Amino acid sequence: MEKIGIIGATDNGIDALKLIMKSDSSDVGVIVEKHAGMEFFSGKLSGKNVVLVCSGIGKVNAAIAAEILAGIFKVDAIINTGMAGGLDNRINIGDIVLSTDALEHDMDYTALGFRRGIVPDQDESVYDADDELRNAAKAACKNACPYIGVHEGRIVSGDIFVSCHKRKEDLANTFNALCTEMEGAAVAHTAYVNNIPFLVIKSISDKADDSADMDYPTFQQMAIENSVKLVAEMMSML
Repeated sequence: MEKIGIIGATDNGIDALKLIMKSDSSDVGVIVEKHAGMEFFSGKLSGKNVVLVCSGIGKVNAAIAAEILAGIFKVDAIINTGMAGGLDNRINIGDIVLSTDALEHDMDYTALGFRRGIVPDQDESVYDADDELRNAAKAACKNACPYIGVHEGRIVSGDIFVSCHKRKEDLANTFNALCTEMEGAAVAHTAYVNNIPFLVIKSISDKADDSADMDYPTFQQMAIENSVKLVAEMMSML
């Protein structure tokens, strides 16, 4: 894996990674290119060649960013990092979830006999994450963030900010997922069709229930800091 693409949905986490990248790339500089209204930053992060982009929120934005990383920048792997709402009550705010697989929970063709989350006429709808990337992330978390919990499991995505207990229970029970957010499965889907390894790394910012609107801004900064430390450490291990 010579070149890694890194996608974040918001400027907060990406800006922190950009600062590290600019320091690490001081001898060669950071190259900025604009595609589809997004800025792509090419340089080094912890000694690794990376292309960093803030996609914006939602599945379509994330898929566009991932396709540009695959098609134009020819990355060897894609990592999606950011925040998520916890679906499993054993997971605490600030903990990290590493994807074993990902699916789109708002893909709903049940009226025609398909199970929720299944994309019709496609070989796969549940996208398996890369074991090498996940193992590197797990080891990096031990080094960089030994004080937080690390969990491995399914991540589900949809264009919905989940903030009610009823919907949280539905997603947890239907998909047996650890957390929910709005980009990861779209990145996974795009990586799958391009035959590129991927990993979704999410820091839990809220419990995806009736307190989510209160938890999110309170714990956002902690979640960002944990994600940034993990990704920077992980790049040094690949």
